[in-house]
Amino acid sequence: MSVVGFDFGNESGIVAVARQRGIDVVLNDESKRETPAIVCFGDKQRFIGTAGAATTMMNPKNSISQIKRLIGRQFNDPELQRDIKALPFSVTEGPDGYPLINVRYLGESRAFTPTQVLGMVFSDLKVIAEKNLNTAVVDCCIGIPVYFTDLQRRAVLDAATIAGLHPLRLFHETTATALAYGIYKTDLPENDQLNVAFVDIGHASMQVCIAGYKKGQLKVLAHGFDRSLGGRDFDEALFQHFVGKFREEYKIDVPSNARACLRLRTACEKLKKMLSANPEAPLNIECLMEEKDVRGFIKREEFEQISIPILERVKRPLEKALFEAGLTVENIHSVEVVGSGSRVPAIMKILTEFFGKEPRRTMNASECVARGCALQCAILSPTFKVREFQVHESFPMPIALSWKGSSPDSDSAAADHQQNTLVFPKGNPLPSVKALTFFRQGTFTIDVQYADAAELQVPAKISTYTIGPFQSKNGERSKLKVKARLNLHGIVSIDSATLLEEEESDVPVSKEPAKLETDASQDAAPAGVDVNMQDAKDGVENGAPESGEKPVEMETDAKVEAPKRKVKKTNVPVSELVYGGMLPLDVQKATEKEFEMALQDRVMEETKDKKNAVEAYVYDMRNKLNDKYHGFVTEQEKEELISKLQTVEDWLYEDGEDETKGVYVAKLEELKKQGDPIEERYKESTERGPVIDQLTYCFNSFKEAAMSNDPKFEHIDLAEKEKVIKECVEAEAWLREKQQQQDSLPKYANPVLLSADVKRKADALDRFCRPVMTKPKPAAPKPPTPAESPSPPPQSTPEPQTNGAEVDESAAEGEFAEGEPMDTDKSGTAHSPA
Repeated sequence: MSVVGFDFGNESGIVAVARQRGIDVVLNDESKRETPAIVCFGDKQRFIGTAGAATTMMNPKNSISQIKRLIGRQFNDPELQRDIKALPFSVTEGPDGYPLINVRYLGESRAFTPTQVLGMVFSDLKVIAEKNLNTAVVDCCIGIPVYFTDLQRRAVLDAATIAGLHPLRLFHETTATALAYGIYKTDLPENDQLNVAFVDIGHASMQVCIAGYKKGQLKVLAHGFDRSLGGRDFDEALFQHFVGKFREEYKIDVPSNARACLRLRTACEKLKKMLSANPEAPLNIECLMEEKDVRGFIKREEFEQISIPILERVKRPLEKALFEAGLTVENIHSVEVVGSGSRVPAIMKILTEFFGKEPRRTMNASECVARGCALQCAILSPTFKVREFQVHESFPMPIALSWKGSSPDSDSAAADHQQNTLVFPKGNPLPSVKALTFFRQGTFTIDVQYADAAELQVPAKISTYTIGPFQSKNGERSKLKVKARLNLHGIVSIDSATLLEEEESDVPVSKEPAKLETDASQDAAPAGVDVNMQDAKDGVENGAPESGEKPVEMETDAKVEAPKRKVKKTNVPVSELVYGGMLPLDVQKATEKEFEMALQDRVMEETKDKKNAVEAYVYDMRNKLNDKYHGFVTEQEKEELISKLQTVEDWLYEDGEDETKGVYVAKLEELKKQGDPIEERYKESTERGPVIDQLTYCFNSFKEAAMSNDPKFEHIDLAEKEKVIKECVEAEAWLREKQQQQDSLPKYANPVLLSADVKRKADALDRFCRPVMTKPKPAAPKPPTPAESPSPPPQSTPEPQTNGAEVDESAAEGEFAEGEPMDTDKSGTAHSPA
């Protein structure tokens, strides 16, 4: 079972794997720990990750990046509209109101959803993990921002499914950081809670987590976030600064050129990193656009000045997290800062002033999320035994259920009114299940929605569930138990609905049994009450009925007779409609499409490899013909082969520039048909000497041993020795004859003495001679041992036999030596004399 953690960032992704010795961050094909989250679409294949980053500058309009900002968001989302303006590729509105990414792929215009593109990124990260582990990767844990909505979480799961992954958990990035920080701590207090603030400023967002630690456990107390405050915002501030500067100084409009925009943004990102360590930094770009070289210069003070609108927003998530945790800065033991955008000195200054203490950097700022995800995956996996450490996660968004309800005394459907209740408040533990009791006559719907959609700036409604159909008795309202689940991924759903019906029993009763449910809604809904909610017990999680739903026979002990009523349970169908979510059929189609594209990529890579093999053979063979193959080829052969090589080389760079894999394979075979005989002659010439020496040593040593008078061979029969000598003489004569024939031939002639034949001769000689010459000497005959007389009967032997007694004692102890005589009576049992 794979134990892998994925951290897919807005800019790059990191893969961590669990091993017996701990957590490792694995390297990609370029031996880098971070892999760009970029997919570049070409005319023949896709380039993903490091390959995609390498082709971005040449193909900016088909290079898709910052997928994390696009998934699960409506096209008219104001934040999305701001992001789109800075992207070099085309994003349009799809028929469902969600964005579509438009690219040129395989020579035609194609549209992909952000979820599909994220699936491609996951596929690349999966391949990196599989190459490192040498096994298939399926089970994993994926880090997500804490502010991800229900739809965004579903989109990540769909993307993982498209990539062939099965996430055991979508793990909040800040919680993953807190887990990676705390699980190795051995000095955590047992009683007093140790509060640590984690501030994660990534490429596109800022997240804050207040975590409380005790020995063997971590509890997330509160979250805070700003979805649009990250390192890229500082890059954008620098970008806009220099766009204005270059417009005045060089009279060029950078935003009008996609490639120039990309180059300037890359340069601004490098400039920001330089300003983190230096008080000032230059910016130089050759031939940015219109064949103009541009130069710029900026001081750190000026950079901080243009970044004031961004820096002013840093404190809000900090204040919010502290307020929701019910703590003050004095209650915070330490502050840990992570994330690629956290290296800006101005941010560190703000954090120091806010918390009144210097933030710490004890963790790897870029890798901590991936490591935490791998740890969580190891905890959930049966493969690894992890130190006992509990993670008490909390959900940052309040979730409510809404439905149409009516009063029991109302006969008119028009009197129905919308009701809702807060089912999972902010800070609710993950996972969690709540049970609600409804009273209905027929099919009804329940809406899952955000209780505070304004904070998230998304549509309130998440999904709608239809409960039914079901049959109610005599037109009366039936009692239904509905379970709402908030799962490990942070996704809310209606898990199941159960129809509860009470049936009469013919069994007589001696007394009235106790009520099974404590709520007022067991038998009938009181006036005005339409639904009753309660926490689902652990038994519900395990498939056992709740205490209030058990048949009375299970509730009473042996002394109490069965009641006259019992509860019949019937499962009611539940259908789901997720607003903006992919249907299972669409996910399956996207998975098949991803497989086709991956196959196309693989075919193109193999084609490139074959083309490179032809090119390498041309250059390599040409050099060898003039060097070490010089004596092994005739002038005519050499001229013909060199001419053939030149023809193929010209073809490669003209008509053969874009051919199929099969054509390149055929060209290589055609060249090898002429080149292999030459290569074989050279190979035979270099290998022949050592194998001849081996055969010579073989027949000389065996012949010498057979003719020797050494005592260690004197036990071997003379006839067998003569056979050995005969075989050795024949092998020597064969070799001498073949060598004479070979020496008379020029190097460019096909050899008559092959190294393979010499090896076979040596092996055959060894198989014949070795058993004869290594035959062991026969064992020397032992002197005859006088047979011991049987022991006389006790009455005729007054004196005890000491030796016999000793033998019997050793026999009883199981210590007598093998072959040692032992006194026995006629029945064969050992005995000692009386």
